[in-house]
Amino acid sequence: MAVGVDVRELLEAAVAGIAGQTRPGQVEMAQAVDTAMHDGSHLLVQAGTGTGKSLGYLVPALLHAIEDRRVVVSTATLALQSQLVDRDVPALLDATEKLLPRRPKYAIQKGRNNYACLHRIREGAPDDDGMLIDVPPPGEVGRQVIELRDWAEQQLADGEAGDRDHAPSHQYQAWQQVAIAARECLGAQKCPYGEECFAEKAKEHARKADIVITNHALLSIDAFENRTVLPEHDVIIVDEAHELPARVTGAAGDELSPQMVERAAKRARRFVDDDKADDLIDASDALRAALDGTREGRIEAANGPVLEAAALIRDAARGMYSDLNKKSDDKDDDPDGAKRQSKGAVKEIFDVAERVAALSDLDVVWMIDRDRFGRELRIAPLTVAGLLRELVLRDRTAILTSATLTLGGDFDAIARQVGLRPADKLADDEEMPELEDSETAPLPWRGLDVGSPFEYEKQAILYVAKHLPPPHRDGLGKKQFEEIIDLITAAGGRTLGLFSSRRAAEAATAAVREATDLKVLCQGDAQLGELAREFVDDPETSLFGTLSLWQGIDVPGSTCNLVIIDRVPFPRPDEPLMAARQRAVDEAGGNGFMAVAATHAGLLLAQGTGRLIRRSTDRGVVAILDPRIVTQRYGGFLRASLPPMWPTADREKVLGALKRLQSS
Repeated sequence: MAVGVDVRELLEAAVAGIAGQTRPGQVEMAQAVDTAMHDGSHLLVQAGTGTGKSLGYLVPALLHAIEDRRVVVSTATLALQSQLVDRDVPALLDATEKLLPRRPKYAIQKGRNNYACLHRIREGAPDDDGMLIDVPPPGEVGRQVIELRDWAEQQLADGEAGDRDHAPSHQYQAWQQVAIAARECLGAQKCPYGEECFAEKAKEHARKADIVITNHALLSIDAFENRTVLPEHDVIIVDEAHELPARVTGAAGDELSPQMVERAAKRARRFVDDDKADDLIDASDALRAALDGTREGRIEAANGPVLEAAALIRDAARGMYSDLNKKSDDKDDDPDGAKRQSKGAVKEIFDVAERVAALSDLDVVWMIDRDRFGRELRIAPLTVAGLLRELVLRDRTAILTSATLTLGGDFDAIARQVGLRPADKLADDEEMPELEDSETAPLPWRGLDVGSPFEYEKQAILYVAKHLPPPHRDGLGKKQFEEIIDLITAAGGRTLGLFSSRRAAEAATAAVREATDLKVLCQGDAQLGELAREFVDDPETSLFGTLSLWQGIDVPGSTCNLVIIDRVPFPRPDEPLMAARQRAVDEAGGNGFMAVAATHAGLLLAQGTGRLIRRSTDRGVVAILDPRIVTQRYGGFLRASLPPMWPTADREKVLGALKRLQSS
């Protein structure tokens, strides 16, 4: 379909239509994305905060999709996914409608558990014995379940989506009473409500759409679980791409606990011979005993009892699943769907136990103790690079974008994590070679940093407290507390404190509260969203917290003039998956510390320091209380991963700058 407009013209119309302003970086990005879509190369594009990144990829996506070539956009968070669907894409279509031969269709697609399930609502949720009960639990959760059921029926009557994002306020436990996991779903053909199903309608809308907006978790399921969830597409745009490896690791991981095994056995008991259920319960007892005798950490070949228990569970689940399959689960023989759901639960137990018992070199297995929830096994891929390379990148063009993709000054670290090889990177003026049809063929890619509209050297100071002692395992010491108190006092509050642990955040909060009259909120005092709103609404309030705040908060203006980072956020040395990945790189002849630990820390530091400057009028200080960033050899790599702020170790200059900001 002839369009008659190029990407630059369409971008100009889009910017004008939403009353925005043209940004050189946005134009450069849109043209590079358009080129990649045409020549089939992969593209990593770093677009700093304020660039207008969404339009930078959505405009060329429109041009591509209008030619009947579907584009899938994937985000790390449901929040950005909803922003694109509810705000950015509709505004773009309105602004460009007169320039296009037709109005492109778009759709949002999430995992099944994000949609209300009419079968669960109308027939009930299974109890521990597999019986479907339609009486909500007592108390506040029960009240929320009733409200959610009424809401879902009204959504159906109004032709709406049944999407959790639009549901009344509720707790996680309440939603689980009205939604269902994909493995337990009866399927549209067997479910009595298949034609009305919210999740099936979302899939159908996606099949008819030119642009489908999904998330990294569903992208992973589509690629790695042999389930066709997303419609066919020849371009995938991955926003928040710095989170892709971690999200894929999470989606490709599994867990196994005695409680999970017992639940599956009890749910299926009424459909199988008693001895089959007893075998699975006995196997769960064996796993509990093995875990009780095991230390937290990685499970290796020497951990015989754990692996033997996993094998017992595998064999017992196989026998139970075979028994469940002896009878039909058609509607007539399984009218309430309980048998089908029990089969899904048992099959999941079998799959995970089989994977654990195999202890593949490609997987890492470890045990954690979740206190009141008990001990459980976790399993995840040693690396997801190969999976991404073969199952996501091999057969389509991928555009990966984020505000933080260059680490240590280049794209190589992130490229390796997502399955691209630095040796296959194309030079700026190099044309795309003819692609080979081979599983070992190179995947050519380009890297582009379009910069940021912010003048970091003038807007931000990077202060490294070089005079402080290096951090130690026991947490923050007296000198660090004194430094935090002096900095936050000079700033008059207005501080976001990013800490490596909950204990450190709480200790720093207590120290500031005791020494000053400044108001400090601490993660855990209330729901994070509530704390963030209070922080934004009161400029003199400060907020201290951990990982959720490193990436998930946007606070422009005078509310945040100071970001404090207590230490370089290396992964804990006893964190099993990271330690295994680091060891694997070392054994392959590489530098595991730089490839894993320093890369992890650099990415988090880039995200954390990025909380300071969110608008062109913002000013402030990033204070890092860990001298290792300037005293250790890896410090250069970490500093090169950060925005180009004005660096100093002069404490008095920094305190003076903060006082001036407070009085301005």
